Amino acid sequence: MDVMNLNEDNIAFGIDGGKWIIINRQKTHNKVKIPLLPIAEELIEKYKGHIKTKRTKTLFPNISNQKLNSYLKDVAFVCGIKKNLTFHMARHTLATTITLSNGVPIETVSKLLGHSKIVTTQIYAKVIERKVSEDMRVLENKLQTNNSNKLKIKI
Repeated sequence: MDVMNLNEDNIAFGIDGGKWIIINRQKTHNKVKIPLLPIAEELIEKYKGHIKTKRTKTLFPNISNQKLNSYLKDVAFVCGIKKNLTFHMARHTLATTITLSNGVPIETVSKLLGHSKIVTTQIYAKVIERKVSEDMRVLENKLQTNNSNKLKIKI
């Protein structure tokens, strides 16, 4: 997980004057530049001075994927979430719910996820298309119900 290896050297000022994360992805070795959102800055600040970050000189305590997923399972339980939360699911949520559903172009999402080919990211876009399809079916049903009640739509 690239996030576990982040250190102070990975934070730099970007083209917009804001803080950015600049890393080489472990899996693809591609260089990636990601603007740092305020919530991420808050998390970095939270773990500054943590005993494990001091020892490893990383921005976050270094834990295994297995341990991270175990913590996510605890969070799900406390929140009453029935799904088995995983780090991979978090990536999927970033790609679909957070970025693509909010109008972030697929090319940008592809860069954020570190995909070397956009076709990999297009798999996530298909999930969005399915959601659009479902939402439109709900709308269609509502319109049919309203139409049967003789509701007039003014144009």
